[in-house]
This record gives sequence, C-alpha cells and structure tokens, in this order.
Amino acid sequence: MAVLVTGATGFIAQWVLDYLLKENYQVIGTVRSQEKGDKLHKQFGSPSNLSFEIVKDISDTEAFEPLFKKRGKEIDIVLHTASPFHFNTNEYEKDLLIPALNGTRGVLNAIKKYGDVKKVVVTSSYAAITDMVNSGDGSLVFTEKDWNPATWEGCQTDAMNAYCASKKFAEQAAWEFSKETGVSLTTINPVFVFGPQKFDEDVTSQLNTSNEIINGLIHSKPGDKLEPDFHAVYVDVRDVARAHLIAFQKDTAGERLGLSNGRFSSQGILDILNEKFPQLNISKGPEPGKEDTKPAAKFDNRHSKEVLGFPFISLEQSVYDTVAQVLKKEGRL
Repeated sequence: MAVLVTGATGFIAQWVLDYLLKENYQVIGTVRSQEKGDKLHKQFGSPSNLSFEIVKDISDTEAFEPLFKKRGKEIDIVLHTASPFHFNTNEYEKDLLIPALNGTRGVLNAIKKYGDVKKVVVTSSYAAITDMVNSGDGSLVFTEKDWNPATWEGCQTDAMNAYCASKKFAEQAAWEFSKETGVSLTTINPVFVFGPQKFDEDVTSQLNTSNEIINGLIHSKPGDKLEPDFHAVYVDVRDVARAHLIAFQKDTAGERLGLSNGRFSSQGILDILNEKFPQLNISKGPEPGKEDTKPAAKFDNRHSKEVLGFPFISLEQSVYDTVAQVLKKEGRL
C-alpha cells in the first residue's frame, strides 16, 4: 500500500517525502508537471518506491479524480499538503480562498468516489486556530480547540486575513468529510515554519513565505530599521514533517496537532545572526540582546507535543541551518 503526498514539491512536502522514503514507504507524490516530478525523483536518487502523478490545478474540484481512478486502490494513506501560501495577490477569493477550499474538497471527493483510504492527514495551519484581530492581546491563550472566527466575506480585507481564513475553511471542509464518511482524519496546524530546504540547489533569492522573514534579515545593512518587525511563533520544517508521519502511525484520529516551539522576534533572529555569523555585517537591530517584551496572545500546544512525543528543534538551530544553507548557496560560507 502507498502513501499519497499532494503538492510534493512544496517546502514541507519535500521533507515529508524524505522521512517516508527513509522508512521505506511506497510513496506517490502529486506535481504540476512531468518536469517537476522528474527533477524531484532525481534529487532523491531515483528510488523505486517513489513515483509521481500530475495534478495541474488543485482549485479544480475534479483535479484528483484521474489519479484516484488510476491508483486509488493502492493508496492507503493521504497526506494533503498542497495549498497556496503567499500574500502576493489582491484577488483573495480567486487566489487564496477558492484554491485552498477546492483543493481539499477535490482530494476528499476523489477518495470518497474511488479510494480505499484508511487515514487522511491535512496540512492546515495555526492560522485556522488564532484570531488575527486579537493576536496582540497578551491575556489571550489559544489551544488546538480554538477556531479563527473569520467569515468568508469579512476576511477579504487583505492577503494575510484571506490566507488565514482559507486555512480555516479548508480544514472545516475536511472535518465535515470525516464526519460524513468515517474516514480517520488528523490535521497538522503549524505556526511560521523555518528551516532549510531539503535540497541545497533549491535555495533561491526568494524563499518560502516564512523563511523570507529570516532571508530579509540576512540581507539587511548596518543601521537598517526593523521593517517589518515580526513578533510571532515558529516551528522547524523537519518537526512539521515528522509530525505528518506520526499522525498516521499513531492513533491520532480526531486530533488537531498544533505545532509551535515558542516565540521569535526580528530582533531575536538578528541577535542569533550577529552571534553565529559575525562576518555578515548586518543590522544589529534597535535593542540587541533584549528579550521580546511585546504583548501577544499565547499558543498552548502542550497537548500536541505530548501526543507527538519528540523534542522540537530550537530557534537557534533552525535559524542557523536556514542561514548556513543560504550563505553556502551565495558563496559566503
């Protein structure tokens, strides 16, 4: 039996593939083109237990049907990681809300119609849990039981709110499907995801949305102000990938696994960069070495950490590995 990973070329998905292959699973990945599949297959060393199927447009609710018609009986586990994550749009419904919702509905409908799937794991987000409007309220504590209160109409004020709401609506569709069909479901709800790319050659001048926070600071100059100045929570991509495997290997049916290993700030990341990479000659930030004192809502994910049962990678290690890879690509390390 095989594990299907949708959006296989994604930042998180490539690490998921890596963990699955190391544990000798039969893996099927979905990609948007033959070229992308061929490149990724070669990057992993052309293993016989890794194959790819083309799904060109996940916003088409029937996009996954040919795949399940062809290989549905092989697929035992579905890890649905494919979903748009960017803020570069003003067409919030077309580029964020509809693709996220339809992508999830599409793969679930194909499972229902053709598959014999035992377990579904959906990559959701902390964005589906938190209330963006009150994220600066230090008296608030969110847990895996909470839901973003956004509405379809009300979220279309900017790309950040639209993205956060898209994760909520897609995840709710998955829970409705699970309730209706009885298929076992677990969701993975990570915060900002830092960490290195699976393959050094995939480092580009612009990284994935979360890592761009670090990338911007690497390329700052002495005296630069912190704009934007981030104060949020992080988790490392390798921990997110491990969580996907544990989600189907253990009895986690019905769980929303919130992934976070604590807070970070732009100043805190600069402090790590200046300590670990003094040769960079970058901004020191306005308050070097000072703890992040900005009030913010907390995310209590102790339950998820207990379920997962492994120690998470530290901010210092995550930042170091991310930056070392970038500097190596740029010929500066």
